[in-house]
Amino acid sequence: MVIGPSLTVAHLVGIPITGTSVNPARSLGPALIVGRHGLEPGVAVHRGTLVGGAVAAGLHYLVFPRKAQTATG
Repeated sequence: MVIGPSLTVAHLVGIPITGTSVNPARSLGPALIVGRHGLEPGVAVHRGTLVGGAVAAGLHYLVFPRKAQTATG
């Protein structure tokens, strides 16, 4: 219920003012065409996503440790 209105506001306010894009996949194509200067802002977004995923995975294993599996035979 919150994501839709948030994206609507981001588009209605952000696009006219800065030409923003809230879809990293859609932003990557034009950035590749522009070259090095177009890719610089996206690097932070993708690094943040990878670091956040790694932190979340680490926390998951801390909160829900795997039990040792025993071989039956």
